[in-house]
Amino acid sequence: MKASLMLLLAPLVSAAPTIEHRQASQSIDKLFKAKGKEFYGTATDQGRLQAGKNAAIIEANFGQVTPENSMKWESINPRQGQYNWGQADYLVNWATERNKTIRGHTFVWHSQLAGWVNNLNNRDQLTSAIQEHIRTVGGRYKGKIRHWDVLNEIFNEDGSLRNSVFSRVLGESFVKIAFDAARETDPSAKLYINDYNLDQPNYAKVTRGMVANVNKWVSQGVPIDGIGTQGHLQSGQGAGLAQTIKVLAAANVKEVAVTELDIQNSNNNDYVAVTRGCLEEPKCVSITVWGVRDQDSWRPQGNPLLFDSNYNAKANYNAIVQLLSQ
Repeated sequence: MKASLMLLLAPLVSAAPTIEHRQASQSIDKLFKAKGKEFYGTATDQGRLQAGKNAAIIEANFGQVTPENSMKWESINPRQGQYNWGQADYLVNWATERNKTIRGHTFVWHSQLAGWVNNLNNRDQLTSAIQEHIRTVGGRYKGKIRHWDVLNEIFNEDGSLRNSVFSRVLGESFVKIAFDAARETDPSAKLYINDYNLDQPNYAKVTRGMVANVNKWVSQGVPIDGIGTQGHLQSGQGAGLAQTIKVLAAANVKEVAVTELDIQNSNNNDYVAVTRGCLEEPKCVSITVWGVRDQDSWRPQGNPLLFDSNYNAKANYNAIVQLLSQ
């Protein structure tokens, strides 16, 4: 899923900065790292980085970037044997030059999938397509990407496997095929399975879906390092996600992460609750918000991000700063 965030601080006429500006000048990434976490990041892509104040805000306030769209299969490998590297290369080079961590997103997803892959109905051909895609993309960025979302959104709400070309043709064996190819390609990268609606601790998608299956697959030797919960929330749901982080962390994985956080109509408590939930769980290593500013979000209704459409830091950002400064 999808995009946007902040303001370069302009010089102020008065000697004393406003509270808004003083707090926005503090990097939530640096504060989060000081608490022992890996990063507080955001999603972006070449078009965002070259527009407005996005790049400056990310540089100042976030320690990691996820490509919002440029590494998805239909974008980077739209035709068999054809790879479009321009936008993904731009993001990787931009981040590497600035010592920003990169989260690769995503190798295998039923949506934004190249049409030629969706039309495959032969086991050997689909297996080869998955392996070749992961080896080519993962190999190009080997050593530059710390985490990869190997699989994205493979579960239904009841915890069963989603109907996709991957599950129809390969059954659940596509899980091992993808993770094995990713591990072989970049042994140092942390390999994740990522999904949405993992926001309530007793929800079937969490328990019967993600946790039960990950435990099974890990016991079978599938090299899953972490679980990503996207965190596309509504107002009042932050506490539920914080509780669910603990449930996901109880699975047989090394780490968990909040990977695509945005909260529509959020009060300050929601972002604080999620951040605190990650702080309190040792296996929770990072939080990524899904974009910089509200206007550029994939779901802009409800102003879900940490910076408004004029790149001003919002109360939610300042509330996170306050929490992390304690």
